Amino acid sequence: MSYDIAIIGAGIAGATLAAAIGDRARVLILEAEDVAGYHATGRSAAFWSETYGGPGIQPLTTLSGPILQAGGFLQPLGSLHIGRSGDATLADAFLAEFAGSGVALERVDPAAHIPGLRAGWTVGVYEPSCAYIDVAALHADALANARRAGATLKLGCALKSARRENGRWRIETTSGPHEAAVLVNAAGAWVDKVALAAGAAPIGIQPYRRTLAQLRTDPAVPAGIPHVAHLDGSFYFKPEAGGRLWLSPHDETPVEPCDVQPEELDVAIAIDRMEQAVDWRVLQVERKWAGLRSFAPDRLPVYGFAHDIPGFFWFAGQGGFGIQTAPAAARIGAALLLGDTPPPGIDIARYTPARFVDKLTPPN
Repeated sequence: MSYDIAIIGAGIAGATLAAAIGDRARVLILEAEDVAGYHATGRSAAFWSETYGGPGIQPLTTLSGPILQAGGFLQPLGSLHIGRSGDATLADAFLAEFAGSGVALERVDPAAHIPGLRAGWTVGVYEPSCAYIDVAALHADALANARRAGATLKLGCALKSARRENGRWRIETTSGPHEAAVLVNAAGAWVDKVALAAGAAPIGIQPYRRTLAQLRTDPAVPAGIPHVAHLDGSFYFKPEAGGRLWLSPHDETPVEPCDVQPEELDVAIAIDRMEQAVDWRVLQVERKWAGLRSFAPDRLPVYGFAHDIPGFFWFAGQGGFGIQTAPAAARIGAALLLGDTPPPGIDIARYTPARFVDKLTPPN
């Protein structure tokens, strides 16, 4: 069968893009794994924060918020950005970064929000809008909407090569050939490899390992505490069901795209940093995992058609913010693919692949 658009990758990016396109094009989603969302999507820390990712990401997150809320995918959480007494300048810089953005931030005494906070942690900035995201429900909903609109999803269908012939893509996969007018590269950590397989110049999108652990503590994590992050970016934790805690050292270790696994040292570092902030004793590391987060050189997403090969569309480089920005990204991507007007209030030029034209290395 011939398609209008073939999307490589069925994670949150590819799934929400297909859903946003809807029945306005014949869409094929090709996923290398046997399960959609196996890598970054299925290993998300599952929170929505307007400040997470900085000012370049914030407009996408803010635009996505009402859409996620309307879908029932958000639950209240709040985020507290904390520091020691010497970190006041970090708080000042953080507040200045989002001044005029519309993001609500307020200075608070962190001890009033975190039972067991150790002495010396006196700097706090509260972000009330931060929320839990039901990632699994969001991803499943997007795939279901895409299917209802007529999209075809093929799992266990890894890309081998793609070549442009007579204005269409001839796509060779491990499950056979396919054809489409437009090829969308939404392959997460594998996007540069997909570009090479299609004869396009890679952008230099680098995957990084991010570690998470679920802990049982004494005392149990107090009910109602917010997501907590060090202002210097060295750790964060958030409460989970059953009095558990999800903790990360906020690590970014460059890796090749793979089925990434956690390192014991990173888990130990995270626990040490947390224990310097609170007096909770870790009783057990109940589970640990790692996910991939992939960044373009300027750490902003890449949405749009490639300059060097017709019909090749980048939908990549979402970093660790692909879940919380997914609705906005999907609307932008669908608008660019279908020739519609992108959502208002978003500077599309910030995210175009054209910004890398002078830096790309042609494929061999």
